[in-house]
Amino acid sequence: MKKIIFKGCGTAICTPFDESGVNFDEFKKLIEFQISEGVNALIVCGTTGESSTMTQKEKEDTLRFAVETVKGRVSVIAGTGGNNTANVIEMSKIAENIGVDALLIVTPYYNKTTQAGLIAHYTAVAKETTLPIILYNVPSRTGVNILPETCLELSKIENIVAIKEASGNLSQVAKIASLCKDNLHIYSGNDDQVLPVLSLGGLGVISVLSNIAPKKFSTMTSNFFSGNINDAIKTQLESINLIDALFCEVNPIPVKAALNMMGYNFGTPRLPLVEMSISGKEKLLKEMKNYGLL
Repeated sequence: MKKIIFKGCGTAICTPFDESGVNFDEFKKLIEFQISEGVNALIVCGTTGESSTMTQKEKEDTLRFAVETVKGRVSVIAGTGGNNTANVIEMSKIAENIGVDALLIVTPYYNKTTQAGLIAHYTAVAKETTLPIILYNVPSRTGVNILPETCLELSKIENIVAIKEASGNLSQVAKIASLCKDNLHIYSGNDDQVLPVLSLGGLGVISVLSNIAPKKFSTMTSNFFSGNINDAIKTQLESINLIDALFCEVNPIPVKAALNMMGYNFGTPRLPLVEMSISGKEKLLKEMKNYGLL
């Protein structure tokens, strides 16, 4: 069996910005909130963290701050993916030197690649780091899908240990589980499909919702693993309307607005993302109240 990086709920944590850059005071508040509410991992500088509009120095400083703040209490996973293999390798080495526990590497976007290219890309990265790697499959954002057969080939590499599956295709998830078995652990990349993925042998979720409701989702996953299936189902279904509101505009626009509604000072998303629309905020506010967050 491959190394298990975490089991349960990992938060794809937002990055707070102000006029001077990353607001580390607010970032610390959210990190401590996440840990106190029982999450099992923090994914830093991922899509939800707006890594695509962060400078190299900001990424390094943010990863270092996360590692120093967490102090080993939960796993810290660095988002180091990109569409330039050499740059991905460089950032992965930097993250390893900083002391993160694992890497989350999204498929190359825009230039995309073939399935053979995906194998070559991930193989090249894996050779240059000793850290465990989580593949990240999100074709709606990248335009490329990691096929199950490609997952099987990549699972033969020792330090490629898991996949964050956000294709939304549960048949594909089932095929990956069938082909790869314990050689490639599966995390749900969609908050509305956590329990279906767990039922297929998944180990947890890398979640957006858990930024604002970490205890709910960490308890949902622990309930599932301890056999309290009905309680887990109840949480999953009760969360659907809030999940819809959190994705009614491009992530992380809504979740950043939600954190600000809860009293954090996370600022606005960086261009080309913009602040949430008035109608979107009204929908989000309603669902957050219904969920008991406000």
